[in-house]
Amino acid sequence: MFWIFKKKKIVPHVRLSGVIGSAGRFRQGMDLSGQQEILKKAFSFKKPKHVAISINSPGGSPVQSHLIFSYIRQLADENKTKVIIFAEDVAASGGYFIACAGDEIYANASSIIGSIGVITASFGFKEMIRKIGIERRIYTAGKNKSTLDPFVDEKEEDVQRLKKLQLELHGHFIKIVEKSRGKKLKDPEKNNIFTGEFWSGETALNLGLIDGIGNADQVLKEKFGKEVVIKRFEKPKGFIAKKLSSSIENQLDNLASTLEERAIWQKFGL
Repeated sequence: MFWIFKKKKIVPHVRLSGVIGSAGRFRQGMDLSGQQEILKKAFSFKKPKHVAISINSPGGSPVQSHLIFSYIRQLADENKTKVIIFAEDVAASGGYFIACAGDEIYANASSIIGSIGVITASFGFKEMIRKIGIERRIYTAGKNKSTLDPFVDEKEEDVQRLKKLQLELHGHFIKIVEKSRGKKLKDPEKNNIFTGEFWSGETALNLGLIDGIGNADQVLKEKFGKEVVIKRFEKPKGFIAKKLSSSIENQLDNLASTLEERAIWQKFGL
């Protein structure tokens, strides 16, 4: 009597979460150096035909977003692997940039998707320091080195230089989205897809920004059968980070970065 064993389909699954970029002295946000090893392991695990990546990020550094996107595509091309992206609460701005590394993108109907734009925020403190009697002293080599200094009057030429830079970065973002989504996008200009607006997962599906509604377990079982094995790859917390997490200095550092992160998340109502 012969027994035939059907080999189970294995799909590596990586979760990328958090604000993109640096988030504190001993606490890292999502950047390439912090995710490179775990992504490499997932793409090399038993030569997978598919890799799943869940993303939960409101964005952050455009450079790190592009680096992570490019690294995922590099691994996918080198290993001839299809990438399936799953948006969780948010895949917006840099989070959506990374999502565009997927051959397919899925989200929850209530996920926040989009925000294809560039933003720079600052404050003006000139009147405040004048009222409390503080004199601002600054010395530079290079006439534009103090561009947009928050303690002096805003200069129109500084604003125009910043806007020019933002337009260049926005253009890079748009090209990535257009290349990734191609003809799936539904009339980008009419639907304000590239204006920085963001939508629910349900509306994003109608706009062509994603391919379907569903979570990772659900979609992967539908695609590969109920017996599919989802092999999760998670980045462990380092020993040093665990030890330092209780120090007062690190708690203060983390408090400041947490407040900054919360401001970014709250833009999307979270």
